[in-house]
Amino acid sequence: MQTQNHTQNQDREQHAHIVGWGADLDRSNRPAYPMERTPGRLERMPWTEPPEPQRKHVEVLRSNERPTLTPVFGSTCPPRGLSGVVRRSAFGFSENDLRHWLLLLLADRVDVGEGLIEDLAHGHLPRVYSEMGGAAELKHNPKGAARKALTLVALVGVAYLALRRRRG
Repeated sequence: MQTQNHTQNQDREQHAHIVGWGADLDRSNRPAYPMERTPGRLERMPWTEPPEPQRKHVEVLRSNERPTLTPVFGSTCPPRGLSGVVRRSAFGFSENDLRHWLLLLLADRVDVGEGLIEDLAHGHLPRVYSEMGGAAELKHNPKGAARKALTLVALVGVAYLALRRRRG
């Protein structure tokens, strides 16, 4: 037993520089074991009956794998426009189907485009550079910012040349 403890202590010292090492060790042998416990507020939560369901006042998309809505759901961004159509079609597929998640990603991108168009329609010029963290990237990752700028310039140049050849 003493040899085993000695080996564990050697391992602990040898791997101490690795963040999170030892998280799966025997609980009684972990340094923080006495402090690890379930918080008091969670120990005594008798669920005799489920919470009262939230009232639905907007369209809420539901997985076809669940027969009913969950008791609590998000309602701040109901599906709308073209992105809503894409989202509704995504929820026609099972959650373990790649098409479900790819369509939801597409719907998010379409929603961003719709938001830009909506801003322009209301006379608000979107600040795309600052809203996408351009200043922070320039400060913390100048090489990456320069690479993105050069890529954008190259793409615009290629598009310009392609349009020019097409007209000429």
